[in-house]
Amino acid sequence: MFQQTALAFFGSLFPVILFNIDRRKILWAGLCGAIGWVIYSLMYTNTYSPIFSSFFGALGIGIYSESMARILKTPTFEFLIPGIFPLVPGMKAYKTLQFIVENNMAGAFSSGTQTLAVGGAIGFGIMLSTTIFKFISRLIKNRNKKRSRI
Repeated sequence: MFQQTALAFFGSLFPVILFNIDRRKILWAGLCGAIGWVIYSLMYTNTYSPIFSSFFGALGIGIYSESMARILKTPTFEFLIPGIFPLVPGMKAYKTLQFIVENNMAGAFSSGTQTLAVGGAIGFGIMLSTTIFKFISRLIKNRNKKRSRI
């Protein structure tokens, strides 16, 4: 698992360089991908479902990205986009296209639905983490307004 986590770290590190993100944030963005992969791996060993595992991995990446964006005062996407690279089902998408080229429509349908489900789970995990952070921010803001009135 350590080797996979290290590869996920580097898999998140290289897109940071590609997107020309500030040097001080490179290691933090790489850590985002590693954290997401650890969550994915732990969930996958317990559930054997790539869909649920991808959801929780993306949720962890989203929470980490939102937290680091507030700490370092930077956009969330500087951590979020590189962080999801290890979770993206690239091999499944490749297999789907390979099945289509080989005219194996049953395999293409099976692989394609799983690819779309994993992609949707990643998107939903990111959306949920962003929504949670916005909700918490509003609660804190409203509470501070009420305190300042008193």
